[in-house]
Amino acid sequence: MAQHDEEESLGFPYDVFLSFRGEDTREKFIGHLRSALSRKGIITFIDDKNLEMGESISPALSKAIEQSRVFIIVFSENYASSRWCLDELVLILQRSKNGHKKQRVFPIFYHVDPSDIMNQSNRYGEHMIAHQNKLGKDSQRVKNWRSALTEVSGFPGDHFTTGYVPTIFLLF
Repeated sequence: MAQHDEEESLGFPYDVFLSFRGEDTREKFIGHLRSALSRKGIITFIDDKNLEMGESISPALSKAIEQSRVFIIVFSENYASSRWCLDELVLILQRSKNGHKKQRVFPIFYHVDPSDIMNQSNRYGEHMIAHQNKLGKDSQRVKNWRSALTEVSGFPGDHFTTGYVPTIFLLF
């Protein structure tokens, strides 16, 4: 395993859980990030399927979230278009706050401005309005998504506009 001591990793089969919108990042960024993490000996959970199939997160995916030490959330232009990604984000934040183990959340802003996520403006605003129109103005689910986006956009992370993400490796 990577450069963290054995005691810290007990109970965490995965060092990292990657949350991302496949259509934006799978072919370029996620593939390279996954390879770089693997070369460092970092055990990463990545769901290799297109996940917009179901309405709720599967028990297996929920368990992988529970069993991960660090959550890397890759915010891209269309991340908020996916109800699945947003549900995953809410679950990740709940786990990081309420879990019995210390779990960290690390956002990567992949060709998006963190302020667009915080304020839900530009594409993030469009996606959230579309969800609100579909699920209802008073939808608790949409309120949870909005709250999670605002919260995580204020976390320390990387604003990725070049070809290198050095800060991630400082987590291990």
